[in-house]
Amino acid sequence: MLRIQKVHAHYGPIEALRGVDIEIKEGEIVSLIGSNGAGKSTCLMTISGVLHPSSGNIMVNGTAISAMAPHKIVEMGISQVPEGRRIFPKLTVFENLEMGAFLGRGNFSVMLENVFRLFPILKERSRQYGGTLSGGEQQMLAIGRALMSKPEILLLDEPSLGLAPIMVTKIFRTIQEINKEGVTILLVEQNARAALKLSDRGYVLENGAVTLEGSSEALLSNEKVRHAYLGE
Repeated sequence: MLRIQKVHAHYGPIEALRGVDIEIKEGEIVSLIGSNGAGKSTCLMTISGVLHPSSGNIMVNGTAISAMAPHKIVEMGISQVPEGRRIFPKLTVFENLEMGAFLGRGNFSVMLENVFRLFPILKERSRQYGGTLSGGEQQMLAIGRALMSKPEILLLDEPSLGLAPIMVTKIFRTIQEINKEGVTILLVEQNARAALKLSDRGYVLENGAVTLEGSSEALLSNEKVRHAYLGE
C-alpha cells in the first residue's frame, strides 16, 4: 500500500534520511521508533510532501508521490497528525474539523458524526476555541481533523506527547479502533513499548537509517531494543 524505497532527504547540507526502506500493507499498524533526532518526524514529513526526497521513491498503491504537493498527497488518501497537534487555536473545534475536510473527500456530515462518535467531548466543545482545550482534547481534535479528509493511511507523530497516562490510554485505544475501521496507520511514538504493543510490525530508525525491522513481538523481545528503547 505504502512503499518507501531507498529514500534520502536533506535539510540543506544535512542528510536527515539515509536510504530508508519501509513497507506498510493495507490494514496494518506499523510503528517507527527511535531516539530524538533519529529522523522519524522527517520521514513522516517526507511522505506528506512537506519535504521532498533528494533521491529514492515513495509509492502509494503503485503511484509515485515523491514529487507531489502536500494537498495532492492528501487527495491520494494520506493524512498526517503532526507532532505538537498544530490545531488552529483561534478557530472553534467545528471550524478546525471543517478545515480538515477542505478537499471535499466523502460526505461531510457522515465524517463529522464519525469523529464525534470517536471523541464525544469534541461534540460538546464544538463551539469552543481550539486554543482553550486541554492537551488531550487538542490531540483528539488533531486526530479528528485528519480523519475529516477520509484518509486511507493515517500518519501519527507522537500522539502521546505531553499527555497524562489516562489520556494516553484513551488515545491509543481510539487509534486501535480507527484501524479496525479500515484505516492503515504509520505511528511515530517515543513510548516505544506502547507503540509496539499496539502495532503489527515496527522499524527502528537510527541516525536517519533503518537498523532493525520485524514483527512487534520480535522487536519487544530484541535485546538491543529492550536496552535502548524500553528502559531495561
